[in-house]
Amino acid sequence: MRKKIIGVFGAGEGADEQSTREAFALGKLIADNGWVVLTGGRDVGVMRAACEGAKQVPGSITVGILPDDEPIGVSPFVDIPILTGMGNARNNINVLSCDVAVAVGNCGAGTVSEIALAAKAGKPLLLLHIPNDVATLALRLSSQNVYTATSPIQAVEILKQLLNE
Repeated sequence: MRKKIIGVFGAGEGADEQSTREAFALGKLIADNGWVVLTGGRDVGVMRAACEGAKQVPGSITVGILPDDEPIGVSPFVDIPILTGMGNARNNINVLSCDVAVAVGNCGAGTVSEIALAAKAGKPLLLLHIPNDVATLALRLSSQNVYTATSPIQAVEILKQLLNE
């Protein structure tokens, strides 16, 4: 049976402490459930934290969809780096490759683009402590596929429901 893939998206360099703390906890919980963690693969912010959290679980799998065509700045917690050479266009690959997209914490344009791409693709989208203005936009784009959580534990409970597990 194919493993479920959970995309975890959020700020890179601009990630705040709460966002990275929650991404770390979420990554660990995703891996505890036997799901794959997929991020943008870089060694910063939410991407690094989610993969690092997942790697606390023996046998976990992490995938990083990277913007470059060279393995520059790849998180050491990424098992499978996928080099795209596509810059920010790789965000569409991130979204289309996951079963559920999760946006975590404060976010910049890259995360907002992933939220919009998830809405356009009809992907289930889970928001964990996303700023109100971004959450409002996500709900306006796709009110039927957007869910909100206030903690990583609640996020995983929602993920289980979305994945029928």
